[in-house]
Amino acid sequence: QEQLVESGGGLVQTGGSLRLSCVGSGRTASMHTMGWFRQVPGKEREFVGVIRNWGGGTTDYSDSVKGRFTISRDRSKNTLYLQMNNLKPDDTAVYSCAATNVVWSARRSAYYYHYWGQGTQVTVSS
Repeated sequence: QEQLVESGGGLVQTGGSLRLSCVGSGRTASMHTMGWFRQVPGKEREFVGVIRNWGGGTTDYSDSVKGRFTISRDRSKNTLYLQMNNLKPDDTAVYSCAATNVVWSARRSAYYYHYWGQGTQVTVSS
């Protein structure tokens, strides 16, 4: 059964760090691309970053997190990570990991992701 399970969220002060983990099972292990998205109540889901599961692990980030967040993966553990540094109150959201086989050019669109985790809350206090 395909499943993605996130962990690592919590409450942190501005400027602090958190590392989120996402453990996959089933077909998610062979999906081409793994991504992180975030959402706050009343707003659309927002692209955070993405990594190619194969072929060198190419990454892409939204402008709002570039230079502060880093995505990595451990294929032996089927685990995706999101290292978040220098956190800001605007980073407060529910963070979800997702998996897709869509072409790389569509990587930033949540619409094309097939599998989703349940999400983990990240709260950054000012």
